[in-house]
Amino acid sequence: MKYMGSKAKHSKEIINAMEIELGCSLSNWGSGNKDYVEPFVGGANMIDKIPNGFKIKRANDINVHLIEMFKSIQNGWIPPDSVTEREYRHLMSKSDIYITGIESALIGFVGIGCSYSGKWFGGYARGNANNGEPRNYCLESKKNLLKQDIKNIVFSHGNYYDLVFTSQSLIYCDPPYEGTTKYKDHFNHERFWKWCEDRVLDGHKIFVS
Repeated sequence: MKYMGSKAKHSKEIINAMEIELGCSLSNWGSGNKDYVEPFVGGANMIDKIPNGFKIKRANDINVHLIEMFKSIQNGWIPPDSVTEREYRHLMSKSDIYITGIESALIGFVGIGCSYSGKWFGGYARGNANNGEPRNYCLESKKNLLKQDIKNIVFSHGNYYDLVFTSQSLIYCDPPYEGTTKYKDHFNHERFWKWCEDRVLDGHKIFVS
């Protein structure tokens, strides 16, 4: 799924760097009794490439609508083929309200899939394709999203620092970058790096982009 800051194009390089550091393949390291966790799953463009050898693949994000979107798709919900600018603005007006279910899933899909460059309600995406015909960003996002392999992923909503780890885990973090375009919520970078240090002391393997 197109998402601001997505690592889709770099997933192979990142996985290769992990395996070099671990000294084995991710499947062998996971070996059925370790977890793979992404505290900032975003568009799930990394976790859908991770092998299923782990006990659990867990995807977390602070954006409740994003998580509800993925959960709803797992349960058979299909995003729309098109969204008008009026519908986009209506859903944007609800984007700061905590709700769950299909309406929340639709907000999550439209807020990213129908926005410029996958930025959270960063403007209604419009424009023409190479042949001059109007481009349907909504339909493109729907098709790309439904291609992702998310069926074996456990999704959760919340702050990264509230995550509880019950097994040794490989933790991959792709947090908001300091000094760059902001995401939906404010981010405390000092707190994040302290959290990373504590997780290493707990015996987990942690990688940060």
